[in-house]
Amino acid sequence: MFELFTHNVNMMKKQLIKVSELPINRRMFRFSSRIIPMSTEPNWGYFWRKSEIIDYMSKHFAEVGELSRKHNIKISFHPGQFCVLASENPNIVNRSIQEFEYHVNMARWMGFGKTFQDGCKINVHISGKQGPQGIIDVLPRLSPEARNLITIENDENKWGLDASLELKDHVALVLDIHHHWIRDEEYIQPDDERIKPIVESWRGKRPTMHYSYSRDEWLAKANINNVHGQLNDINTLLERNCVKQKLRAHSDYYPNKHANDWALSFLNDFDIMCEAKKKNLANEQVYNRAVELKLL
Repeated sequence: MFELFTHNVNMMKKQLIKVSELPINRRMFRFSSRIIPMSTEPNWGYFWRKSEIIDYMSKHFAEVGELSRKHNIKISFHPGQFCVLASENPNIVNRSIQEFEYHVNMARWMGFGKTFQDGCKINVHISGKQGPQGIIDVLPRLSPEARNLITIENDENKWGLDASLELKDHVALVLDIHHHWIRDEEYIQPDDERIKPIVESWRGKRPTMHYSYSRDEWLAKANINNVHGQLNDINTLLERNCVKQKLRAHSDYYPNKHANDWALSFLNDFDIMCEAKKKNLANEQVYNRAVELKLL
């Protein structure tokens, strides 16, 4: 177990060194949640609370943090969907806080969380029947570092952008334009009145947004000639045999130039985090398009 951790943290350093070789506008990296094996598992958590183990972890995570700052790399974590801070079940909330603070510990050892959004974000959906109020209620139970690092992303299901905006004075908000397209069935635009409060929620720091695209195999159900050659109306897709649940799945790449141009229209105000299965290869497509459009 300890050997797996040492492998993971060394890979974190190697990943950041690789990212440091990219153009400055592409230096963004999301770490896996599985860095410290079974850290929150009741029967194994004791091992990671040993003072000598904590000293070792803090030393190596500090090196990860220094690499990210040295090379101007924005880093992030995204706890899994089982991290439900707004659940109506107190036991689930307690376990979710524990899971969230596990990620905070890693960020804290890296040197983040001292001030608001100081280089690392820990992103979650609202998730839970208590909705935005549940998030507001749980914030005082989080550590100061957690409150500095938490971001809330609009969901593709129940809690969409309007729900996120209820939290604009409490946390930084991440705009996910694909989630909004799925849930609210529209292509939100940079001049939409809801964009300004999202930007303001970052308190002067440059905001991050998420961009993903539906998978080929599910878009193909619509049987539309050259489906990637236009901005597709979601209602048309649904009328032509597409299923909204399937359209949520992230594509491998970004094959639609029109969708890419729409995403890039937000670049003036947001850093764009590309959520695609081929990761850096897909990210490169969007970056090259931005260069082609002379946006960078």
